[in-house]
Amino acid sequence: MLDNSVLAGEVLRHGAYVCLRLADGVDARAVAGAAIPALAEKLGLQNEFAPAAGPPSRSIAFLRRHGATPGALVDDGVAQADAVVHVAAPTASPVSDFCAEATRLLGALARLRVIGGVVRPRTYTGAAMSNFAYAHQVVQQPGRVMPNAFLVPMNKVAAWWAKDWMERHTYFLPRYDDEGRMKSEGHALASAAGIPCLLRRTYKSTSEPAPEGAYDFVTYFECADADVPTFHQVCASLRDVARNPEWKFVREGPTWHGRRVATWSDLFSSGR
Repeated sequence: MLDNSVLAGEVLRHGAYVCLRLADGVDARAVAGAAIPALAEKLGLQNEFAPAAGPPSRSIAFLRRHGATPGALVDDGVAQADAVVHVAAPTASPVSDFCAEATRLLGALARLRVIGGVVRPRTYTGAAMSNFAYAHQVVQQPGRVMPNAFLVPMNKVAAWWAKDWMERHTYFLPRYDDEGRMKSEGHALASAAGIPCLLRRTYKSTSEPAPEGAYDFVTYFECADADVPTFHQVCASLRDVARNPEWKFVREGPTWHGRRVATWSDLFSSGR
């Protein structure tokens, strides 16, 4: 069957990025004093910055703005964010409760833009591809080891969603001519340089394509300072449609670059 009924529908995890921009004239100290830490504690969210025993099941992370690059899709709520808070959990309620209460707590202090989605089982990954792409991938490290965070939301155009899932699958693999010569690398090889040094996390929309105002995919990366050039190299490789024809169907939002910090108040400290 070539329709989507054969694809996994299970949801493994829920997550959101709360992008916030301080309202005009607001003192950052007032925002720093908002009861976000108490809210995180109430919901059982543990800090990703320096977890005691690996990535927590219910998590929160604080990302301070370093810069942003515009994309094909204009999204000032992401591009102009002074800070981003990531929350994730195996079930939807801690994430939705956090977003709703954070919106209430911050009120007129900041403008919020929430993006995110869900994690589902891998779609196009057999045993060999799992060994190639995931067996040696970097896992989340403490914030001081991998301080850089990149948030890259994106959509696929209608022509992509009109394809059946088998055709979509072919774009992730190299393509060869009748003589066995590689014509294009595909997504897997174009991004291979990032496997050992870039943490990657992707949230998908609960529906495909995503509804108006939402993203099909919200991708996120972490890396050490020394590996920032590799992140940009991987992005350039993926965007090269001669190497990776899939990108003909991609429209990116802004690429937001942040630095991981330990606490909510660190987002608004004088050292920013």
